[in-house]
Amino acid sequence: MTTTTGAVQTAALDASEVLRLALDLCFWGDEQVDDPGWVTAAREAGAELPAALRRPLRAFRRDPGDAGTLLLRGLPIDAESLPPTPTVDGSVQRMVTVPAAVLMMIACELGEPTAFRAEKTGALVQDVVPVPGKETFQGNAGSVLLTFHNENAFHRHRPDYVLLLCLRPDHDRIAGLRTVCVREVLPLLTPDTRAALASPEFLTAPPPSFGGDGASVPHAVLHGAADDPDLRVDLAATTPLTPRAEVALGELGRAFEQATRTVRLTPGDLAIVDNRVTVHGRTDFTPRYDGEDRWLQRTFVTADFRRSRDHRPHDGHVLEG
Repeated sequence: MTTTTGAVQTAALDASEVLRLALDLCFWGDEQVDDPGWVTAAREAGAELPAALRRPLRAFRRDPGDAGTLLLRGLPIDAESLPPTPTVDGSVQRMVTVPAAVLMMIACELGEPTAFRAEKTGALVQDVVPVPGKETFQGNAGSVLLTFHNENAFHRHRPDYVLLLCLRPDHDRIAGLRTVCVREVLPLLTPDTRAALASPEFLTAPPPSFGGDGASVPHAVLHGAADDPDLRVDLAATTPLTPRAEVALGELGRAFEQATRTVRLTPGDLAIVDNRVTVHGRTDFTPRYDGEDRWLQRTFVTADFRRSRDHRPHDGHVLEG
């Protein structure tokens, strides 16, 4: 296991410029984050982000590298204005704030922000916080070990990128974002395992946040180019359909543990995970529910927006079904 990942530190002058752009977007009013007009304004503002931020974003969009994750550090989050960490299940961010503006500007540099109506009521900016009574939940409301998964692996229009912006760390500063890229895992797998994972011998159920009803059609875990495949799996929700698939999934899980990278996010850190080639999870931590618990904000991004047009009424940003 490695505890480092490629990181880009935002210079003070660049952070000031990002803050200026974000504050300009805050003048739109309160509950505007999901407004198409505000998203357009965030996209236009994103084009004015400092070149020192846009360059690594452009490079990552072209090639996510061996880690499949980009870490931007030192982004402005207006920490002094943060309210208590939410504790309500399904918490989202609909008010225009500096963190929401920063997330959306960067999201629009990677593609188009998207959401799913069944998950957090289709909000484009979502809170990732521990919720009382859901400690063992395998999802963003839990605090036990979160197993490796591609975000919404069951869905054919799963996001291409997952953005996680840290507003607050956990009290003990032990919660770690865990990521594994298929490019580092592939050499650890036997030829028989690769062959099994590349066959449609797996089913993935929707996560609990979608109600847990139904499952995808049989699919492969590895797909695309044999020497540089994409990855589609959720260790908590993917079921092998054959004995060889069961053995292969077990070997994949062990390879994940061998190759995992862990980073403990601090306020102003933005982790960008390429959901096509990288799975992510989280170490366990102990919340206190005192208003100062770990708080991330999350946004999904789709690189090919047209691909999901049949799921997005009126060409909006929210997928129905």
